[in-house]
This record gives sequence, structure tokens and C-alpha cells, in this order.
Amino acid sequence: MNTNTQAVAAEPLLLRRDDGGVVTLTLNRPAQFNSLSQALMSELQAELDRIAADDSVRVVIMAGAGKAFCAGHDLKEMRSDATKEFQKSLFRQCSELMLKLVRMPQPVIARVHGIATAAGCQLVSMCDLAVASDNARFAVSGVNLGLFCSTPSVGLARNLGRKQALEMLLTGEFIDAQSALARGLVNRVVPPEQLDAEIKKLADSILAKTPVAIKLGKQAFYRQLELGLEEAYDLASEVMACNMITEDAREGIDAFVAKRKPEWKGR
Repeated sequence: MNTNTQAVAAEPLLLRRDDGGVVTLTLNRPAQFNSLSQALMSELQAELDRIAADDSVRVVIMAGAGKAFCAGHDLKEMRSDATKEFQKSLFRQCSELMLKLVRMPQPVIARVHGIATAAGCQLVSMCDLAVASDNARFAVSGVNLGLFCSTPSVGLARNLGRKQALEMLLTGEFIDAQSALARGLVNRVVPPEQLDAEIKKLADSILAKTPVAIKLGKQAFYRQLELGLEEAYDLASEVMACNMITEDAREGIDAFVAKRKPEWKGR
């Protein structure tokens, strides 16, 4: 094995950068357009578990190295074992990863450039927020290969209208960044050179808020989505009451009345 091969082999699958309460996780398989191999999903799951337990982390940014955000599952790995047991294990692993994004207390922002296809598009849909460069493209293209994107459809259907989601799923066609914005898949679209600055605006806005309210609010938001209207209001009322008696809520209201900046305690 030559030196170059050794360097490639030693390259980590996932990169982490910490910056003042913001953690950027970068999928690092650029030659494979950051496709989600089992090894990469395992590393990402483990890192998200560590972050979720770390109160010093306030925001997570999900990014991709190279020319693309994420091209979905590693198709060669998917074809390496034709047994149903292997396939179920693979999709169960991916589903747990996607659920982790929702369950962790910190908001997760997708930083999307290039393509986000199949499980890569699913990854965008399961992040709490998403900012895309204006050259980004999105597709759930498994149907072109004879494989309907059933697991990506879960996140897609919870971001887009039904007919818009089904159009993507049934045709496998790409949509551009502006269409993704109009349909609700991403929050903001900017030129590539402004992508990091726009994400920083979002992150800074979140960092300025009390982590207590952010954590309670994110958890309640996803829980109430799956409930009927009356049950959703019951849950929301309970969460509001719990939030209201926190020290930070009292401080926030007092600061507003006194026309001063609040001093959050994180409790």
C-alpha cells in the first residue's frame, strides 16, 4: 500500500468541529458523495448520542464534504447481501439515526449543497431546519432503480404536502433549491458563498435563547404532531405550564418588562 492509499484509508468518515456551543458534523466520504454506509451511520449515531448528552452543545450543523451533501445509501453495500435480515437491519439502523435527530434536545440544521438524494433527502427532511445553496438539488430517486423510497417518504411526507411528496416519490425527478423552499423542505436558499453566513444567522438566533425553552419546545413540537387536536392542546398546555415555572421564563419576562437583556441560567 502506497502513502496516498494509506492516507485515504485513514481519513475519518465523520468530521467534528466545535465552535462556541455549535457543533458541525461533516459526512466525509466525498468520493462516494457522502453515501450512508453502515460504518458512517454508526459513527454518526454515536456522535449524536454524545452530543445529546452534552449540555454545552446548543446547535448541531449537519454538512457534507466535497461536491454533495449526501447521495443516500451506499448502493454497493446494499447489494452485498441479498438476505431480508440484512436489509431489515440496514433500514432499521438508518431509521434509528433519523429518529435520533428528532429526539435529541439540540436543534439540527442541515447545510445542503450539491445533491441530496434518497436517504440524503431524507436526512434533510429529518433535520429541524435546513439551509441550501441555490445550486442544491433534491430527489428521492429510488424508484428509478426499482426501489420505492419508502423510508425517505416518512420525512418527506412530514415536510411537504401529500401530492408534492408523492410526485417526487413516484417520478424520482429532481427539484431545485427554490422548489424545495417553496414546498417546505428547506428554510432558506442562498448563493453558495453565503451558505455558512446564513446558517450562522440561524445558529446565533438560537444561541441567544434559553436552552430550557428550546429543549422543551422541540420535544413538544414533534410529540404534538402525532396527536389529535385535543390531545395536542393538552400536551402543549402541560409543556407551557412547565416552561412558565422555570427560572429562565421568569427572568425572560422580567427582563422584557424592565427593557433589558435577559441573563439566562439554563434552568
